[in-house]
Amino acid sequence: MQTVFKKTELKMALDFMQQIPFNRHVGLEVHSFTDAEVIFKMKMRDELVGNWMQGILHGGVISSALDVAGGAAALVGSYARMGDLPIEEKMKTLSKLGTIDMRVDFLRPGKGEEFFAHASILRIGNKVAVTRMEFKNQLDDLIAVGTGTYLCG
Repeated sequence: MQTVFKKTELKMALDFMQQIPFNRHVGLEVHSFTDAEVIFKMKMRDELVGNWMQGILHGGVISSALDVAGGAAALVGSYARMGDLPIEEKMKTLSKLGTIDMRVDFLRPGKGEEFFAHASILRIGNKVAVTRMEFKNQLDDLIAVGTGTYLCG
């Protein structure tokens, strides 16, 4: 089931993600999101290289991108579950969002010009959300996968 967000609320959520200093630093931008899936994109930059001899994206950047996407999916999913609560109450609850645990499996080197971090909810409750994440390049090569557990209430 997909939630229809009010345009002002959707803009607030997008703006929130874009204002996080770390997201801006690494170049993560919201590509798209619904309550079913969140996608961030980022371009390869010299500052993000981990293996300079092969020009491969740093594993920490990949893990961080997956964490951001997983956290965003938990945020959007939690927001959707809150229904008609006042916006102030929703924001107070969502301000507590944080990563509890995350696992990343690297499948191939992070080669590419542009990357996409996808995340969707596996399970969500009143307090905890579990997400599934994928990290791909512009050729749709699967570079890494992950699961994350997030405090969301």
